[in-house]
Amino acid sequence: MSEGADKEDRTESPSEKRLREAREKGDIPRSKDLSTAVVVLAGVATLIATREQMALHAARIMHIGLRYGRDDLLAEDGLRHALGTAALEALKLLGPVFAVTMVATVAAPALMGGLNFSVQALAPKFDRLDPIKGFGRLFSMNGLVELGKSILKLILIGGALVWFLRKSVLDMFVTGSGPVESGISRAFGMFGNASLIFGCALGVIALVDAPWQKFSFTKKMKMTKQEVKDEHKESEGSPELKSKIRQMQHQMARRRMMQDVPTADVIVANPTHFAVALKYDENRMGAPRVVAKGVDVIAAQIRELGAESKVPVVEAPPLARALYHTTEIGREIPAALYVAVAQILAYVFRLKQAIAMGDLPPDMPEQDIDPELLGPYRMDN
Repeated sequence: MSEGADKEDRTESPSEKRLREAREKGDIPRSKDLSTAVVVLAGVATLIATREQMALHAARIMHIGLRYGRDDLLAEDGLRHALGTAALEALKLLGPVFAVTMVATVAAPALMGGLNFSVQALAPKFDRLDPIKGFGRLFSMNGLVELGKSILKLILIGGALVWFLRKSVLDMFVTGSGPVESGISRAFGMFGNASLIFGCALGVIALVDAPWQKFSFTKKMKMTKQEVKDEHKESEGSPELKSKIRQMQHQMARRRMMQDVPTADVIVANPTHFAVALKYDENRMGAPRVVAKGVDVIAAQIRELGAESKVPVVEAPPLARALYHTTEIGREIPAALYVAVAQILAYVFRLKQAIAMGDLPPDMPEQDIDPELLGPYRMDN
């Protein structure tokens, strides 16, 4: 299948697994223009809000430079003191703007895609050095959109700044007149306004870029129907594998069940189909418990193993059917079968005594089993 055809077949929404793997690789929707606009506007807002204090610190730096004379130069620590004082004033001057822009730089990506750190994203991607793929990206839809954004940036930002400069010509000429602090404050104000226009223009572009980046990312993450099937098969397991696992589980459960047959007190069976092995310990059990059960071949194996282990086998077809259909392996029998099972256990006890004393075997007790406990009816039961 060609790449174009493969892209046309990507009609399914991305799964959580695919999005999670993309995030681990650092592939998440990002808008550089949105992040840049947030950082610029945060810095500009700080600049405009603190321009009076910034002007004061800038004026102090200027005064330190202008007052530095021959005596300061010859003094033992004059130069160090002057540089230290200027550096401190510079830190006070630029510190608020730097602090706010650093916070905005970290927080801005959270607006789209959330915060994410991926080691895999730091690994070099040598396929980007391929010139053929590079030309392909250049003339792709994404490349055309980036070209359109660049032209839009040039028009919006360039036009806005040209308009601002033409509007602020007179303010630029009067900036150098008057007190130093006032001139510096006016210069900071003009710079802040220009930066504000720049940030607003970037914000307009970001309003276009952010939805496009989200749409482009979602489109790139879409999956083909075959990929959805393969991922489902990988996560849930193929039907063949699941069948094999179930088969192995049944075999293990059957082996464990067969290991418990020799510990049974009696095996209740009918001549051909059902066999249920019961065990009762009056000190540990509230009622007799089924330790093994089966039909047909499994029933024959239970009877054979019981005979080898000298476990009494009692043919009671209705009770065998009722026990098989009402009680799971390892569970105690239902109360509705207490009497019938007690009769069988008593019969087995009397039978063992008769055999030990050489007497005639006792008569098999007649049992009344509720038909609703017998399960599906079979003609050959």
